[in-house]
Amino acid sequence: MAAIKASIKTWAREFGFQEAGVAGVDLADAEPGLLAWLEAGYHGEMDYMAKHGLKRARPAELVPGTVSVIACRMNYAAADGRDPQAALDDPQAAYISRYALGRDYHKLLRNRLQKLAERIAAEIGPYGFRAFTDSAPVLEVELGTRAGNGWRGKHTLLLSREAGSMFFLGEIFTDLPLPPDAPQAEHCGRCTRCIEICPTQAIVAPYTVDARRCISYLTIELHGAIPAELRPMIGNRVYGCDDCQLVCPWNRFAQHTEQPDFAIRNGLDRASLIELFAWSEAEFNERMVGSPIYRIGYERWLRNLAVGLGNAPASEPVVAALQARAADASALVREHVGWALARHGEPQIADADHP
Repeated sequence: MAAIKASIKTWAREFGFQEAGVAGVDLADAEPGLLAWLEAGYHGEMDYMAKHGLKRARPAELVPGTVSVIACRMNYAAADGRDPQAALDDPQAAYISRYALGRDYHKLLRNRLQKLAERIAAEIGPYGFRAFTDSAPVLEVELGTRAGNGWRGKHTLLLSREAGSMFFLGEIFTDLPLPPDAPQAEHCGRCTRCIEICPTQAIVAPYTVDARRCISYLTIELHGAIPAELRPMIGNRVYGCDDCQLVCPWNRFAQHTEQPDFAIRNGLDRASLIELFAWSEAEFNERMVGSPIYRIGYERWLRNLAVGLGNAPASEPVVAALQARAADASALVREHVGWALARHGEPQIADADHP
């Protein structure tokens, strides 16, 4: 099994992963923290988190027969994108999390994990396995930590001394009794930059995020109205947030992706709020097909952009863009546009159909 594990790590690199390790399945000591997080309500409207309960910490319950987990990571940062801090500092820009600038990662990672699993089978014969990437009740960071791929940072993301945190995670649950790797030591020390930089103070304690305040949750997972008191803090972030990663010293070592699928599409690293707010639903569907952004849909896309425009410096083009959607068919969009117009001292324009 030790020899097979060594081969798995080599094959993982051949399939585009930067690192692979093996974790055991006894995550009992992670259960109290998971339960406390759920009981505090920090998962917000992500009901699936509570629905699956402790199954998330029990791989052998999720996939019966599992005795080992192969945990992999793959870089996603594009080499040629606009400097993310420059985009954040430009109030006219629409900031989109770096992981979402290219194609959706789910299909690519699952495909590569499947190929890796099949390569193992070609070597040893049939065995039991199932591949996941952000697609099932799996404690991905916990498994990545136990597999020696890094350590959990205070922002709760997996951190690597060699690659920072800008990578995707994926796992293969297997019935192969592979020897586990040794976890890495933590290297955050006294640093609290990620906690201090969070625009909404969503990192309520080291290693604890209140998703209800997290901009990634607010702009992606939340289906309804964004709480008005949090909107000014969102700034120009219209899909996700990278602040805690950008300020992390270990991301000086973040590596660029080698995957063409993660190349920037539709100029999203340089797009303006006004430009994206002008897209029709047909344009959104055409341009965002195959993108992670597609899953939030056009209505929430406009909701997020309206908040960004409300936080942008007042100007005639900004106000005109908002007024053009003041009578939008969606009540959710209208409410956020009205809030944005009020921020600029402008009344919301209503029509007979939408008073």
